[in-house]
Amino acid sequence: MNDEEVSGPQSGSSSELLSLLGGEPPRERADAARNREKVLAAAAKLFREKGVAAVSMDAIAAEAGVGKGTLFRRFGDKSGLAVALLDERERELQRAIVFGPPPLGPGAPPGERILAFLDAYARYLYDHLDLVRVSETAAPGARYRIGAYRFWHRHLAILLTQASPDRDSDYLAHALLAPLAAEVVTALRDEYDIDRTIEGLRAVVNAVTGR
Repeated sequence: MNDEEVSGPQSGSSSELLSLLGGEPPRERADAARNREKVLAAAAKLFREKGVAAVSMDAIAAEAGVGKGTLFRRFGDKSGLAVALLDERERELQRAIVFGPPPLGPGAPPGERILAFLDAYARYLYDHLDLVRVSETAAPGARYRIGAYRFWHRHLAILLTQASPDRDSDYLAHALLAPLAAEVVTALRDEYDIDRTIEGLRAVVNAVTGR
């Protein structure tokens, strides 16, 4: 098996993922960093207590003790806040993909890594569904412009190329991610819980990769 990604986080295709992972956020002035943490803590608290849809930006500014202008300049709207709240959680999953143990990280056959990623991403999505939905539906096509989506897509495309070199891996990566759109999961979650979702995705992956 010629699997560049298996050989380690600095080789071949994993280097490409590292470029999408990006570096640490830029350093801020102490007061700006404090305000950011207050806003994110306030947003997380209110979203948890009342639900994302029921919380206004005015309420978040009041809870954080900052001016509305500061909040809007920093985050723009609730989708910007959702992206900021999800950022560290997404980075944790991305680091596990690039540096972690197999089968989520390097060292396992591509088919096993695809299954491990879809399992991990589905659990992340169900745990943070309202926030992901806000970030993905801020504008038409917003989901596909988010940096995290580009990372998930590229990771799957690389593994699909390794598993089935004769197929259109770029398109199939979008196809595997489509059932995990937050809007889709929100509409169907009363009928399809996380276990049923993961089982269905495993069947699709097995069909695509010939497992």
